[in-house]
Amino acid sequence: MLIHPDFDPVAIHLGPFSVRWYGLMYLAGFMAGAGVARWRIKTQPWLNWTVEQVDSFLTFVVVGVVAGGRLGYVLFYKPAFYFSHPLDIFAVWQGGMSFHGGFLGVIIGGWLYARREHRRWLEVTDFVAPLVPFGLGFGRVGNCINGELPGRITSVSWGMVFPRVDLWPRHPSQLYEACLEG
Repeated sequence: MLIHPDFDPVAIHLGPFSVRWYGLMYLAGFMAGAGVARWRIKTQPWLNWTVEQVDSFLTFVVVGVVAGGRLGYVLFYKPAFYFSHPLDIFAVWQGGMSFHGGFLGVIIGGWLYARREHRRWLEVTDFVAPLVPFGLGFGRVGNCINGELPGRITSVSWGMVFPRVDLWPRHPSQLYEACLEG
């Protein structure tokens, strides 16, 4: 049995600013996806994408995942609080993102990119599909660092206790998903 280390959610303290582990995982996912996209346009010229188009697409996706993830959290998890404190909606550094909101944000951002560039939607999704597992995988590593989304109670030797949840060993489902999603 493993005990989940109680990580500080802040990876780096920079005076009044802090960089959270989950934010670093977002960054790692985007950087890995961008690297694979650049490799693909170099080795697969028939895809007809340029570095500038990849950068433009990634801008749409970054805005989509952050805005969608935050709005999803606001609308699905704490609508009453944010209705009373609307300026806190923009305080993403205080935490609060949702996967399903981020997913919808990426879909909308990708669709807007496709329309702007006059590309077929399926052409864009075909290009992007191999990039998605990097974002999902790093996101799940971030969930594990934060002690979020533990799995079912288990008796297997690699079961992990998440002290913020309870004292039962659980499957480290975030790590399973980090390796197997996509």
